[in-house]
Amino acid sequence: MRPTDIERLVSVGRPDIAPDGSFAVFATSRPDLAANRAVGQLWRVDLPTGIPRRLTRGTADASPRLSPDGTVLAFLRGDTKGRAQLHVVAPGGGEPVQITDAPLGVGEFAWAPDGATIAFTARVPERGRYGQVEGLDAAAEAPRHITGIRWQSNGVGYIADRPAQLFVVDVPATDLEPYYEPAPAVVAEGTTPAEKTVVPAPARQLTDGPHSISGVAFRGAEILTVVDVIEHERRDLSSRLVAIRADGQGRRDVITPEARLSIGEIAVAGDEAVAVLASETGSTGVDFVAPGVALWIIEDDGPRRLTDAETIDLGEVGSHVTAQGDRFLVQDRTRGRVRLLRVARDGAVEDVVGGDLEVGGHAAAGDRIVVSVATPESFGELLLVDVDGSRALTSFGADVGAVIPEEITIAGRDGYPVHGWVAKPAGEGRHPVILQIHGGPYASYGIHLFDETQVLVDAGYAVVYCNPRGSAGYGRAHGRSIRGAMGTLDFDDVIDFLDGVLARDGALDATRVGIMGGSYGGYLTAWIIAHDHRFAGAIVERGFLDPVSFQGTSDIGSFFGDEYVGTDPAQIARQSPMAVVHEVRTPTLVIHSELDFRCPLEQATRYYSALKRQGTEAEMLIFPGENHELTRSGSPRHRVQRFDAILDWWSRRLPVQD
Repeated sequence: MRPTDIERLVSVGRPDIAPDGSFAVFATSRPDLAANRAVGQLWRVDLPTGIPRRLTRGTADASPRLSPDGTVLAFLRGDTKGRAQLHVVAPGGGEPVQITDAPLGVGEFAWAPDGATIAFTARVPERGRYGQVEGLDAAAEAPRHITGIRWQSNGVGYIADRPAQLFVVDVPATDLEPYYEPAPAVVAEGTTPAEKTVVPAPARQLTDGPHSISGVAFRGAEILTVVDVIEHERRDLSSRLVAIRADGQGRRDVITPEARLSIGEIAVAGDEAVAVLASETGSTGVDFVAPGVALWIIEDDGPRRLTDAETIDLGEVGSHVTAQGDRFLVQDRTRGRVRLLRVARDGAVEDVVGGDLEVGGHAAAGDRIVVSVATPESFGELLLVDVDGSRALTSFGADVGAVIPEEITIAGRDGYPVHGWVAKPAGEGRHPVILQIHGGPYASYGIHLFDETQVLVDAGYAVVYCNPRGSAGYGRAHGRSIRGAMGTLDFDDVIDFLDGVLARDGALDATRVGIMGGSYGGYLTAWIIAHDHRFAGAIVERGFLDPVSFQGTSDIGSFFGDEYVGTDPAQIARQSPMAVVHEVRTPTLVIHSELDFRCPLEQATRYYSALKRQGTEAEMLIFPGENHELTRSGSPRHRVQRFDAILDWWSRRLPVQD
């Protein structure tokens, strides 16, 4: 695929299904270069054999959720200022009705059991900030007084002055036009009744104060949510799960930080049993390296774990829980795949969907399950799983024309099996080779269609990539093996995999090899080129490059470096790319985003400056307005410009020979 072909990559979000299983709804999203944003709409498909039809025509409609009786569909749509607001529409289609006007947009939401209200989260800005005062821009705002150890978040910015709060809003009838009309109607001053402006019903705020909340799940008359307190002295990842009455008349603790659980998802079954995805934070409160994310059920005497965190990994980004009767559906990532499991309350586990796919979302009604997946040929599809098996309901990836990588396992120097892939252009070739390294570290390459690889293959490069020790999907011991030892076993595995693939495949030119990676992949790329000088060029992108300055600049700096590289200065130096930058001789392109608060820009600028100062050939590319997620959710034009720059770099450092 060419860089501009990212417009053809349609992703399918978490679906929902009618209570009687008669139809499903889902959202699609794709990059649009003309609009320079991701665009998407809602779809409906009648089950079991219907053809998907588009329900909405918004620019970026997302997160469809059906009411408990299936008669109303709620979703998020950007308003005139691009802020996500709750809308409702009939599930058969029609004109959506906007029901919120949150100044910074709506985050998560959930239906009340009776379908009369919706609870949602929204960030509430301090007075005078974030455009509340006309003519007062950010540079003229009052200073921020910071007393905690956290003050920013990647993709958000400052957090203490806009905590997320919990709200409840009434749901109007979907056949009212053009908006839900409160009683009495709000009439703009100086207008006649015929010119009146009707506004959404006001939402009722249930929480207040400096603490943010996340997660929304109704349990009867209560709403379950997690309270996030910004610590004053030291980081603690342990969660406080609370139940807040929907009428605002009280709250109680369900799980306290003393339970030492970090909670990521909440689900409530039909009998009001509560399940969560959570990992144990240990005695320090920050034991997050290869976290043992498991499914827990909340009982009268506390949480009880249902899945084995050593063998089942429920920590995939976007992972969630679906209640199906008295059991729960969860996503398990394993060896580059994500399968759907069904877990009983006694801990029994069964496969539901597996094979060469990665499950991204699911919903269930009776015996029917709808599942969004990515495959080697497609960025996103919807499957139906029922008593007759599983079958595809969509074909969004039919015209992408992806190259299918070859899956390989190579025995490393210590005999350890390193699992990965090689993707090659057509023809016998002696193809130049690019070694790709994923971020994380506790993440993984998978079998889904990957634009990063496909663009390089289309340009004539063979791409080699693997999941070295430190990656997810191979057990916690695999993931924790580089704790305090970054740049050791992971270095060995990546290099051993590269050498093994080069030795076994004569179509690859071992004399012409480049290397690139982002985030942790940027770290390992920078580390490798200081120790191995075979590469014609390198790309170090959004890297974790200096653990010392990372501690005081990154949004996760208060714990990430301490847990991965330790706190002893000598130990840190033994794992720091900045400490060995003087050994780098490989021409290097440094790519970073201006608003990256995960791996802040100073990581790139200091590394680039050190390369230039010592005479190593180097270039730098900085993207304005983007954050750590540029390659995944950045503006489409910037994503294409990034690809163009990467291809230009490799055409100069590693030209493809006809």
